[in-house]
Amino acid sequence: MGNNNILYDNIGLGYNSTRQADSYITEKLFQFLSPEAGRLYIDIGCGTGNYTIALSNKGLNFYGEEPSEKMLDVARSRNDKINWLLGYAEQIPVNNNMFDGVIATLTIHHWTDINKAFREIYRVLNDNSKFVIFTSTPEQMKGYWLNHYFPKMLSNSILQMPSFEIIEKAAIETGFVITSTEKYFIQDDLQDHFLYAGKNRPELYFDEEIRKGISSFSALSNAEEVQGGLSKLRSDINLNRFKEIKEKYDNKLGEYLFITAKKN
Repeated sequence: MGNNNILYDNIGLGYNSTRQADSYITEKLFQFLSPEAGRLYIDIGCGTGNYTIALSNKGLNFYGEEPSEKMLDVARSRNDKINWLLGYAEQIPVNNNMFDGVIATLTIHHWTDINKAFREIYRVLNDNSKFVIFTSTPEQMKGYWLNHYFPKMLSNSILQMPSFEIIEKAAIETGFVITSTEKYFIQDDLQDHFLYAGKNRPELYFDEEIRKGISSFSALSNAEEVQGGLSKLRSDINLNRFKEIKEKYDNKLGEYLFITAKKN
């Protein structure tokens, strides 16, 4: 947890400028959460609060929890009416059965103990409440064309990503029931510049600020591979070879995944 803390302390400010809440993903989180007015919800690993604030703006009562104090400072500066908590998925500083729903967007790969985190989330949820996860799986990530240009970085990223089977096992052993899964395919107007945001817009990766806001580039890469990969990508775009390379990685698995679980 400490290393992730340092990572996000370092990229907190830039992260907020490149990792904006995407309207489509926000609507999907809202749909899967099926929230009710007057109920209480929490965003685990909320970062600078992008999705917390977006859902709060839809009239929901949200808390946000994040291990990086610098990230939370940015979140507080953006909305001081939301309850922002310093903490981890494995240790949420609230009483039992406090929330009526939980979201966790692109964060579970940073958890040090997924089973402990699931138990903790189960503890803070009321019965019949929903836990909505937005993540990617190793199988999906193997279909990213980024593998062609940044193989070591992607290999490192894939290694830290829990498989669907690991997530499902943790959920069932904790007492959750997975009620739905839905694939997410990158859309051209995506506003949140996470790892594969440039699937259809490879020029995004030439922006240093965007790379700084992506943990794979910030923590799991080396400068030599990144610069070499960018140079190769630039050349392939200029010589009209990129489309052919991209087509080799097209698949039907989706790039990310929404998982909805329910506390029995």
